[in-house]
Amino acid sequence: MPTSEPNIDLHTHSYFSDGILSPADLVQRAVGQGVSVLALTDHDTTAGIAQAQAAAQALELELIAGVEISTSWSGHTIHVLGLRIDVTSSALQQGIAQIALQREERAMEMGRKLEKAGIPAAFENAKQLAGIGLVTRTHFARYILSLQKAKTMQQVFERYLGQGKAGFVNAQWASIADAVAWIRQAGGQAVIAHPARYKMTATKLRSLIKAFKEAGGEGLEVAYGNYSAADMQKIANLAVEFALLASRGSDFHGIEHQYAEVGRAPPLPGQVTPIWKDWPAH
Repeated sequence: MPTSEPNIDLHTHSYFSDGILSPADLVQRAVGQGVSVLALTDHDTTAGIAQAQAAAQALELELIAGVEISTSWSGHTIHVLGLRIDVTSSALQQGIAQIALQREERAMEMGRKLEKAGIPAAFENAKQLAGIGLVTRTHFARYILSLQKAKTMQQVFERYLGQGKAGFVNAQWASIADAVAWIRQAGGQAVIAHPARYKMTATKLRSLIKAFKEAGGEGLEVAYGNYSAADMQKIANLAVEFALLASRGSDFHGIEHQYAEVGRAPPLPGQVTPIWKDWPAH
């Protein structure tokens, strides 16, 4: 980021979902990387927010309460970020609690399927790796890597966990309309996470964004940890076309992960309006 602009990272994960670091360690790492505003957006849980907020106060970093909600739309899993949420919102907590139950059921089925594919005690070991957090595909991938069944996380997904592979279990998550409603009821702003990563045609991507905006969604993640320059420009153009705000996030999970270091997403391009434009501190 240019020195004249604040380093804002609105998409990160702790070990309460599929990240490596505790919320406090994540905050400390963000400060070390020059981040001034950080959102903790764990998958389908806000359990780490209080710890992150306490650590941020001690280190003079602004912590944005966030969440990344799993949704299903037209055969795709779409992740919707909720930013500046009230974590005490009953509508939000009831919604993500139901998704957490679905995650546990899916993980157990994944474990059964992987066991048949020659991965012993997959669920038990993935759950051990998850610790106090939700069990995700990332935890299964880390366990499979430890067995030397693949050399990289990408290989694990290509061989075992991707769609159509031995350990893949399809899931029907919340609707986009429901997820956006929960975020809005919690006083937050809804953003489609990493829209360039979804494998869909340009026409279908426009349909997704249209449905999202009609549901009350406000932003697109324009600057993202592992976007190419072309990806970022494409999503920036869509943000302008649909009059949506632009967000920036690394999707940091840990130093071993394929995504970017915390605070290292590229700066937003000039033609978009940052989602933080009217936030009190900015």
